[in-house]
Amino acid sequence: MTAHTASQHARHTAGLLRSIYLPRTADALASAMSTYGIPLMVLAITRSAALTGLAFALEWVPRLATFGWAGAVVDRRGASVVFFLASLGRALVIAVGVVVLSLYPAGTVASVTVMALAAVTGVLTEFSYIAAETAGAVAGRRAGAHAHRVQAVLLGIDQTAILAGPALAGLLLLAGPPRMLAVITVFSLLAALLALRTPPSPVAPARASKNSTGAGLLTGWRTIRSLPALGWLVTGLTLSNLAIGFLQAAGPVIVVNHYGQSTTAVGLVWSAAAAATLLTVTACRFTIDRLGLWPVGATCAALASLACLAAAQAPDYLSYLVLVAVLMAAEGGMTVVLRTLRSRLIPPDRFGSTLSATILILLLPFPIAGVLTALTPPDALSHVITACGVLQALGLALAFTRMRKDPAVRT
Repeated sequence: MTAHTASQHARHTAGLLRSIYLPRTADALASAMSTYGIPLMVLAITRSAALTGLAFALEWVPRLATFGWAGAVVDRRGASVVFFLASLGRALVIAVGVVVLSLYPAGTVASVTVMALAAVTGVLTEFSYIAAETAGAVAGRRAGAHAHRVQAVLLGIDQTAILAGPALAGLLLLAGPPRMLAVITVFSLLAALLALRTPPSPVAPARASKNSTGAGLLTGWRTIRSLPALGWLVTGLTLSNLAIGFLQAAGPVIVVNHYGQSTTAVGLVWSAAAAATLLTVTACRFTIDRLGLWPVGATCAALASLACLAAAQAPDYLSYLVLVAVLMAAEGGMTVVLRTLRSRLIPPDRFGSTLSATILILLLPFPIAGVLTALTPPDALSHVITACGVLQALGLALAFTRMRKDPAVRT
């Protein structure tokens, strides 16, 4: 590498750091703390497994209801504008929650406030996420043959946030919900300020923006159907997400009630999982260069299926933690494959809508998992995990079998 080439590479990396990676880091930390911290707050305030599952469902149902709209708005207004407004809105909403919970730390008002925060922050988080993903996809396309490296860095940022977020939320929760929410507010404000540096993304023509919610989802659905490799991978990962969603929703109940651990131990499970995922994502940057997308994705699919089935029979907390970490690490490898295919295959002017449709499909299992947790007696949770693991294994096996001969996956 010549000195001039090295200088260009350094400037390009610095530009990505300022405009893509730093805003994504602040947003991911705020998202991880709210996603994992709010159900813990519900369990701490109500001591109810059913309400914890209900809170998990409330986090996801409003998100799913706004995906088509979010993608169309990003396509129409651009990633940087939506990223800024969504992050700022989340900061303001959570700041209100800090005030309410400081005045009413327990009781009905506290429970209702936390449930409302789950729903509202979930919607705003998805707007910021889709905007950040769209900006990241633009950066990936500019990277050309090294798109999977950009996607691996972005996924690494997400997993680092998940590594730090749940643990930080659990520790701050010991000092009281208002303090935990105050830190989330700070990260959200920081994300909003950094989002001002995010470069604009391609904007769809005005005609394509009309009837944004329905048109956005329909455009995204048609794009997914026109790309077989992407469609099969989304199908397999959707079934896999049912198992992961159930482990997330039932996690506080399993760790606290079944294994007799503290709420901090719940965050430790997902922090360990994020650490393992971060190592996997880093390795994927190089193994995909050598082996290609399909071998790496298929290996991760097999590991994820085996780990989920084993987690259902974990005899103690430590083995449960290790198996969940293996499951999430393997899921991280498949996510690198998904992100790379998305950035390669989806047309730029339809990326926001197609991303919304993709994520909508992938996240449909999460509210279902929350409802299952609320309806399942604690003693029967392991049986449901086993059933979800079987569906996961079948779905991933079918997906990667169908994907094997697709040229987009072989390269």
